[in-house]
Amino acid sequence: MSKIQFLFLSTLLCFALACNSNEAKQKTKIYKPEPTPKMLVGADDHKAYMPILKDKKIGMVVNQTSMKGETHLVDYFQKEKLKVQAIFSPEHGFRGKADAGGQIKDGIDEKSGLPVYSLYGKSKKPSAEQMKSIDMMIFDIQDVGARFYTYISTLHYVMEACAEAKIPLMVMDRPNPNGHYVDGPIMEKEFSSFVGMHPVPIVHGMTIGEYAQMINGEGWLTNGIKCTLIVMKCQNYNHEEDYILPIKPSPNLPNNIAINLYPSFCLFEGTSVSVGRGTDKQFQIIGHPKFDSTYYNYTFIPVPKEGASSPKHQGKACYGRDYSTWDLYQLQERRTLFLTPLLKAYENFENKDEFFNNFFNKLAGNSSLQEMIKNGNSEYEIKKSWKPGLVKFLEMRKKYLLYFSNF
Repeated sequence: MSKIQFLFLSTLLCFALACNSNEAKQKTKIYKPEPTPKMLVGADDHKAYMPILKDKKIGMVVNQTSMKGETHLVDYFQKEKLKVQAIFSPEHGFRGKADAGGQIKDGIDEKSGLPVYSLYGKSKKPSAEQMKSIDMMIFDIQDVGARFYTYISTLHYVMEACAEAKIPLMVMDRPNPNGHYVDGPIMEKEFSSFVGMHPVPIVHGMTIGEYAQMINGEGWLTNGIKCTLIVMKCQNYNHEEDYILPIKPSPNLPNNIAINLYPSFCLFEGTSVSVGRGTDKQFQIIGHPKFDSTYYNYTFIPVPKEGASSPKHQGKACYGRDYSTWDLYQLQERRTLFLTPLLKAYENFENKDEFFNNFFNKLAGNSSLQEMIKNGNSEYEIKKSWKPGLVKFLEMRKKYLLYFSNF
């Protein structure tokens, strides 16, 4: 073969390979995965609610979690020239810095210049006089899905005030970070209080919008009156998703470990055991000055802090357990209340007559949980006693769900 023939055949072969390669590229289709849609809260859907709110005199039940992106909803409404008349402030205050249980005072918000009316103190319900100045109420507060978290009690009273004044309530819905399970005893009527107003379990597994529908639908407002309710739904959310809160919902829930442990550890508030108020690990640690430091090998000293000006066992060394390093994903996957620390604490407490206080049964929503703990019942036996009530609640809950749930 001559040199010229060799070069010709080589060129022809390269051309053929190139053609085959281009043909292969044309036949191969590359499919790029669709981006996961971003979850949007109710406040983000301004195109839906702006036409409704135009020319309305608006009252707003809000706190530090009431954000539309990086802007507080009150500031956004004022920027859009909506007629905001007043702010109604729940537990922990409009800016979310007050102590749990601390009285909130009426005043003026410096930034917006609007009057702020307290819904946590002498009055937990907007007065008829306050309602005269508005013709539409907004409720936008991040809930954490526990019966004793008082924002759903505030919701109840706001709905009642709106129903009596015959004005609509718009709920800007937000995901529930504990909305992936339902657990706990159903509250019994005789234990009703501001930390539990409705016959629901400790963990109800509903968003604030879904819960508002249940309050209406079950006739829980006084005399069964109904509130005209508008729910601005979340988008791209369901109850199977793990939701990480961008803003702490109250001073003593500083992170998502605390938020997920809160439904279980709040029961300690009805005992002499500290849950870490006055530290930086609120609802992530437990302890008591008299616990045996052999088993309870974590030590902390509660001191006054924002949201806890007089913490339990202030200035005393508490011996306890630290749960702050738990894996958040594994914690969320438990999908049940975590009673072992409570049962162990009672078992190891020397003077058992001093363990419980008068608040425990209100938090539990019954007296039977305390009795079962005193009788030495196991966690399995305690949870088994809840099942009949939970079955009925789950059936009722289905009627009010706005988002997919497989339970």
